[in-house]
Amino acid sequence: VQLQASGGGLVRAGSSLRLSCAASGRTFTNYIWGWFRQAPGKEREFVASISWRGGWTSYADSVKGRFTISNSKNMAFLQMNSLKPEDTAAYYCAAVSSYRTTWGRNENDYDYWGQGTLVTVSS
Repeated sequence: VQLQASGGGLVRAGSSLRLSCAASGRTFTNYIWGWFRQAPGKEREFVASISWRGGWTSYADSVKGRFTISNSKNMAFLQMNSLKPEDTAAYYCAAVSSYRTTWGRNENDYDYWGQGTLVTVSS
């Protein structure tokens, strides 16, 4: 099973980016998708999660109203608008069985992880 994250880059503050996560090796039925990020010198933190049918989403307060998570079949996406320098981080996608977590906000619950894609936001 592999998760491949892509879409990162260097952008100016106020810009938008769309991250993608493609899964292979199995069908992620009844899986929750999550996005996490880790800034230099900081611990990895929750960004957003979504149920496998998209029935609910959950966001960190720091990105609420600016980021949107979505999913389709074996892919997950993170639309990031109004980017700020403090959004600079490596972004990781992850997947976990719906039976193992409630809202998908705890990174320790996740079974599968992508390799990370770097987002750099300049001021």
